[in-house]
Amino acid sequence: MSTMQIDRLLDTMIKLGGNDLHLTVGRRPTIRLHGTLRDLQTKVLESEDMVGLMKSITPEQKQQELQELGTTDFGFAYGDRARFRVSCFRQRGDLALVLRQIPNKLLTFDQIGLPEICRDLIRRPRGMFLVTGPTGSGKTTSLATMIDYINMTMDRHIITMEDPIEYYHYHKQSIVNQREVGTDTPSFEEALRRALRQDPDVILVGEMRDLETIEAAVRAAETGHLVFGTLHTTGAAKTIDRLVDAFPVTQQNQIRVQLSTALICVLSQVLLSRVDTKGMVAGYEFLVVTPAIANLIRDGKTFRIDSAIQTGKKFGMQLLDDHLWSLYERGMIGAEEMIDKSKNPADLTAKVHQLGRSIGRAELDQEDVKTGD
Repeated sequence: MSTMQIDRLLDTMIKLGGNDLHLTVGRRPTIRLHGTLRDLQTKVLESEDMVGLMKSITPEQKQQELQELGTTDFGFAYGDRARFRVSCFRQRGDLALVLRQIPNKLLTFDQIGLPEICRDLIRRPRGMFLVTGPTGSGKTTSLATMIDYINMTMDRHIITMEDPIEYYHYHKQSIVNQREVGTDTPSFEEALRRALRQDPDVILVGEMRDLETIEAAVRAAETGHLVFGTLHTTGAAKTIDRLVDAFPVTQQNQIRVQLSTALICVLSQVLLSRVDTKGMVAGYEFLVVTPAIANLIRDGKTFRIDSAIQTGKKFGMQLLDDHLWSLYERGMIGAEEMIDKSKNPADLTAKVHQLGRSIGRAELDQEDVKTGD
């Protein structure tokens, strides 16, 4: 199978606006489009097809890594039309490839529906801004939008540490240096340690995976830098627990105190399929660290954070389930999707039933049994 073929697959992917392209032996090339998998009408892939496809896009050095470790990841540009993040791995002795399309165009705050207050918070000279959510929830896109906003409106030195680099940022009003883990630097922790000598104003840590990285990021936020970081947690309160739990018990009090002063906010997001138009919409939970919230963090009372978010609406705070409900009420998402992605499915299910409506597959059974008043 020639490179012509990979070009055709990528062209189709770009034309359809697909998120991921899955290539594996024994199946047709498959595209993930708006959350669902769709087979392309081409031949079923065989072992030799996969070897050809892999070789046509994988750099020498990465082919070596694939040989040694059985997996490799890299980013590549498809002309100037799109960029892809590629994961290549062995399975059952054969090769498999997953290509995630990274949009070339940076989006604006309004296009991705980021809470308005984010604009004010990212003007702060120091502190930690966390973006959290499951894999594929659009964290990278939200961060890229915020970095781009700083780049366009302020003169800052921005250093990012990413694995791999997804969105490319060009110097606008700011200077942007992007370091790729594995290519430009061995690890997030090492990059962070060095960053403090590079006169940064803004630091983006692609993933806060381990104790050392979290420690270094908090220290950077305390010493007068604006630090953006991501974690794979759902919800603001859980994010704070996860950070504290990364530390040995003897250090947990200290990290609570540090977080209570260093943390600016936690933006937690999920991605949902829309029912009103094609595409996806993000649901957000937003926690802004006010003096009252700082006290809860310091005293280890994270279980009270959710009710504090509810009473903190005037500071721009919102709970995920409240935002999901408003998207559902506006007819943007279906009830089933809302409940799947919610934190308290039982509460939302009850609210839907109070409206006399039903959810997804149960709709037929519900037709004659109307709940609610």
